[in-house]
Amino acid sequence: MAAAETSKVEAEAETSRQTAEARAAVAASLETVGSSMDSEMRTRAADLHSNSEAIKKQEAELAKQTAALAKQSAQWQKLADSSTKKLNEIGDIQNWAEMLERDLLVLEETVRLVDGKPAADSASGTRGWGV
Repeated sequence: MAAAETSKVEAEAETSRQTAEARAAVAASLETVGSSMDSEMRTRAADLHSNSEAIKKQEAELAKQTAALAKQSAQWQKLADSSTKKLNEIGDIQNWAEMLERDLLVLEETVRLVDGKPAADSASGTRGWGV
């Protein structure tokens, strides 16, 4: 019976040894996977941090360019408003000049009638309606 017990103890010892080796292998495998994942996650975190900084710089540049564009747009609007006002003034001056020209023609015709002079030839070469 001692041989059976020895064999049983040896079998239990072998099983314990195999279990310990299997546990060590699983632990080593998990550690390797963990290290690999840790390294990958650290790389990703560094990339995210780097990209975040780049995005912040781009955001600041975009805000700066947007402000410059708004300023330029305001200047163009001011120029357009000024040009519109000047064009309206030119139209007003043209109307004023036409009214002044009509008044001068009326005065000229009145003076001609007072002096008793004959009607001058018109631009078309006729002497008025009664010819």
